[in-house]
Amino acid sequence: MLKSVSVKEGDSVTLNSDLTEMKDDDVIQWTFGDKNTLIAEINIMDDRITVYDDVLDGRFRDRLKLDKQTGSLTITNTTTELEGGYKLQINSEIKRFRLSVFVKSVSVKEGDSVSLNSDLTEMKDNDVIQWRFKNTLIAEINKWFDRITVYDDVLDGRFRDRLKLDKQTGSLTITNTTTEHAGDYKLLMFSGFFSSKAFRVSVYGK
Repeated sequence: MLKSVSVKEGDSVTLNSDLTEMKDDDVIQWTFGDKNTLIAEINIMDDRITVYDDVLDGRFRDRLKLDKQTGSLTITNTTTELEGGYKLQINSEIKRFRLSVFVKSVSVKEGDSVSLNSDLTEMKDNDVIQWRFKNTLIAEINKWFDRITVYDDVLDGRFRDRLKLDKQTGSLTITNTTTEHAGDYKLLMFSGFFSSKAFRVSVYGK
């Protein structure tokens, strides 16, 4: 049986084992994705709890919490990169979950400016961030090379003279918005490990 679970990006979500208490000889394993990558396990007999949060480019780093009594898994600070299939194996029993992560919705009046916030207070010396609109690269900051680049001539120039990057936080501001700027934006952050944020911008008429 597949259980569907939804969460708003940035919030926490718990995938419940439905156990009240684990037995002395229980072994549970949590895996993620089509390749069943092991992300967490509890072995009661060996008195061992292990979280493998550096797998898959570190997307789970500092985000996984296991309940040692029930084996339930909590994922904190969710991003769209954590969407997908999760499998819980308790001895020979299997439970499956499908996690959906909702993006942050932002609305702006046509002609006004809108800011998409990275939620960073300050970028580090080796950070790289990229902003994409419908998967097209529109802006980038590379602190390692001290480079800020705005690709505002892409997509028929709809972003020309409209993009402003905050060099301290990496947040993106779009000025003088039109309905052509409505759609899905994604922020990719590389800072020792990979993370992302997604935004859906709606532009309404004057």
